[in-house]
Amino acid sequence: MPTRIASIEPPMSFPALVQAFFTDYLVEQRALSPQTVAGYRDAFTLFLTFAHQNLGKWPATMNLSDITPTLILAFLDHLEMERHNSVRSRNIRLAALRAFLKFASHHDLSALQTIEQDLAVPMKRFELPLPEFLSREEMLAIIGDPGMTWISRRDHLLLGLLYNTGARVSEIIHIKVADVVLDGAACVHLYGKGRKQRAVPLWKSTVKEVRAWLRLNPTMGNDSALLPNRDGQAMTRNNVTQRLSLAVIKASKTVNSLLGRHVSPHCIRHYLPFLTMSSHVKASVGMLGI
Repeated sequence: MPTRIASIEPPMSFPALVQAFFTDYLVEQRALSPQTVAGYRDAFTLFLTFAHQNLGKWPATMNLSDITPTLILAFLDHLEMERHNSVRSRNIRLAALRAFLKFASHHDLSALQTIEQDLAVPMKRFELPLPEFLSREEMLAIIGDPGMTWISRRDHLLLGLLYNTGARVSEIIHIKVADVVLDGAACVHLYGKGRKQRAVPLWKSTVKEVRAWLRLNPTMGNDSALLPNRDGQAMTRNNVTQRLSLAVIKASKTVNSLLGRHVSPHCIRHYLPFLTMSSHVKASVGMLGI
């Protein structure tokens, strides 16, 4: 009888690899958080768009062999020079590509040599700049007054919570009504990177404002976003950045040090956290009645 030769399955196509990377590897095997998966997705969207512009190929027609060190380096330069991304952001995008290439190396042995060359593209070294911070006067000017409109009161609570908790934007926009404890030891439960959870104490002034906000929005349920947009959905990162920028512009009319200054949500995080405040800062907080 003739010897039967075992059939060898052809390697997965590039679109199938990308789909398996996200659905099977990131979600099912590694069980990464939706925020982390979204970060990988954004990196791939940028990279595939750049590859299409430079190679003239749609993602559906690409091959692993198209991803060369030259293309990767050109993409990274594009991020820095044209999109004005920081070196840190550049390295995060590269880390996402590396994770995919390592995954792909287990599914397409014919591309091992190309993948090995791609993985040799190094991370870029950089010096950490001194963190920018806001003074108490600047922060209070940015928070401003609650105002009379629904939007102004929401923004006042948003900025106050950022100041009180030192939370990341991703943590703030995902706060639900049920995450806020107002009785007894008032606190807010935050869900951060890597599914880490923590409870942050709330100042008396913040508790008072949350109560007023909930009275203004009696239809909010426990699963409702505490800080919704006009459609009742959770705010996005862009929403928060835009509202903060408008608040800074308004505050700069009375605080000259804010004129022309870019204040990001992360800048507020550099203010000393409540639990590690110096006695001098705690005294300042006490003056606020919190």
